[in-house]
Amino acid sequence: MIMSLEVEHRRIYTNGIWMHIAEKGQGPLILLIHGFPELWSCWVHQINNLSAHGYHVVAPDMRGYGDSDCPQDPSSYTLFHTVGDLIGLLDELGQEQAFVIGHDWGAEIAWHLCLFRPDRVKALVNLGVPYRPRSPQFKPSHYFTKYGRGFYISQFQEPGGAENSFSKYDSVTILKKFLLINAPDLLAAPPGVEIIDFLETPSLLPPWITEEELQFSASKFQKTGFTGALNYYRAMDLNWELLGAWQGAKITVPTKLIIGDKDLGFVSFGTKDYINGEIFKSFVPNLEVVVIDGHHFIQQEKAEQVSNEILSFFSKKPKM
Repeated sequence: MIMSLEVEHRRIYTNGIWMHIAEKGQGPLILLIHGFPELWSCWVHQINNLSAHGYHVVAPDMRGYGDSDCPQDPSSYTLFHTVGDLIGLLDELGQEQAFVIGHDWGAEIAWHLCLFRPDRVKALVNLGVPYRPRSPQFKPSHYFTKYGRGFYISQFQEPGGAENSFSKYDSVTILKKFLLINAPDLLAAPPGVEIIDFLETPSLLPPWITEEELQFSASKFQKTGFTGALNYYRAMDLNWELLGAWQGAKITVPTKLIIGDKDLGFVSFGTKDYINGEIFKSFVPNLEVVVIDGHHFIQQEKAEQVSNEILSFFSKKPKM
């Protein structure tokens, strides 16, 4: 399915790296930003659907992933780097503005694209991850200590640590463990256990993903390893240090947040109450929230519903 799509592929030089993009269709630009541990191909349904409705859809492999460059230094993965990559991509495409869709880490990047450069974004649809303002006091690593050493983000912090624990598994198994999560709410391993060992390997695939799709993604991670993907987590404290100037800033871009009611991120960390509360709306005042029946990877699990939600939102906005 992935390789049979009428999708064009090329690499674009942006912000000091070569970035691979997949694109299809003509019309107003839609930029799709993937998360962890994904590739451009996690958007295959949206690429087909949105391009068929008159959009030029572009899905990059973000830095550290797939056929894009993979710097080894975690300090090359701040939100300023990743947003800079996308601004350079828009420039290379000759587009002043784009409609933007982000998922997981891609949603975090999309929030900050809107925070740094709202002039470049017509409207935003984010999946799974609400905007959370920067803590004025605590770095993320300090905040996450309350969840214990087994918390997945804490385990990802040490360069080489997670890669070492991942090395006993092939890439397909690693992807199955993270994409098809069956774990407690907080995604934390017991004391002394690595998160990759703790996560179960499902014996059956759900209907929303095929063995072919998993093998395609696994073949890319087999070449690159997971260091680039993990470096996003390792740059979290550096992000905090660099974001002080945006303390208290609001996101003014028209936004729709779509989140699954069974997403671990929705049922943990007080997210459900936060989304329904006033703090979130005060930082993203032009906001619409949609909670659907689904888990974390809803752009695949609920592909048609998510695409329809995207189209209904973007269709209300001027295309030019």
